Amino acid sequence: MTTALGEKIKAIIRTNGPLSITDYFSLCLADPVHGYYKTREPFGQSGDFVTAPEISQLFGEMIGVFMVHAWQRHGTPAQVRLVEIGPGRGTMMSDMLRVISKLAPPLYDVMTVHLVETSERLQGFQRQTLEAYGAKISWHTDFGEVPEGFTLLAANELFDAIPIRQFVRTANGFRERMVGLDISDELTFTTGVATLDPLLLPDGGLPPIGTIFEIAPARQAVMTTICDRLAAHGGTALAIDYGHMATSFGDTLQAVRMHEYDSPLEHPGEADLTSHVDFQHLAQTALASGLHINGCCHQGDFLVGLGLLERAAALGRDQDAATQENISVAVERLAGAGEGKMGELFKVLAVSSPAIDLLPFRPVS
Repeated sequence: MTTALGEKIKAIIRTNGPLSITDYFSLCLADPVHGYYKTREPFGQSGDFVTAPEISQLFGEMIGVFMVHAWQRHGTPAQVRLVEIGPGRGTMMSDMLRVISKLAPPLYDVMTVHLVETSERLQGFQRQTLEAYGAKISWHTDFGEVPEGFTLLAANELFDAIPIRQFVRTANGFRERMVGLDISDELTFTTGVATLDPLLLPDGGLPPIGTIFEIAPARQAVMTTICDRLAAHGGTALAIDYGHMATSFGDTLQAVRMHEYDSPLEHPGEADLTSHVDFQHLAQTALASGLHINGCCHQGDFLVGLGLLERAAALGRDQDAATQENISVAVERLAGAGEGKMGELFKVLAVSSPAIDLLPFRPVS
């Protein structure tokens, strides 16, 4: 099946030749007319996928607890920017603010809230969700617009939506993977001429022919921008996403459409396109900016370490059986370990400047 964007992409390929995975990824998500984020309602049960904050208020509450803890460990600075990049519908920020206002009124009083969001449509949802907070919240289309100062930053499922480049091992070394047209005029994967610096590859010898290796210069650039801000003004950033803790080979480009996996070339513009985040590379990027790595762990360990189970018990106290069951199902979805469960699939990376120890991460000796 072809889509309006699919036809546009085919026309571009006929004129200019194959597209890099980066350009294909960008067009699918951000084409001004047919791009996924311009045309679809991605979040929630009626959308294509459900994010952790939409599963339960517990998720955003734990992030709020973490931010209060980080502020205290930093010595309770008097001017704070609480920033979220890619805030979805504003659900996570709403849950964070409720907890911060209860746990740490002095922090709540001194901080301003900054949402970095490029989509006007999503900004509209966020304004509705966060209406109660009024003038405390500002919106920005670019992180560079956020006022300088001590920063506490959260990014949930931000990096997976930033385009990657893919290289495939051929008999002549690694060549860039591209999207071209086959003899039936359908989109297909092909190889281009660009090669890969062998220094970027993981140690351990060359993998078999056909093996794919992914790099993400655009993710690195975003991480560097965040880290440079923290290095200059102090603060902590938290990145939560699905991915792997160690750089490795493999094709992780995937499309999700109506809660089902889809072929990445099947419905351009109508499916959400993502790929797994290389947390080792994000951590190395932070170190290169002079930041301290607080730690990287599974989402389940992170949430439980911050008190998820105790908060869930308090939330369910004196509630009916159905409500308690819903809470326990949500806890299992967010923190459950095992194959394919969010608690294990999703990783959490925290970085700080200056160096501080933060729960639930163990101090790095």
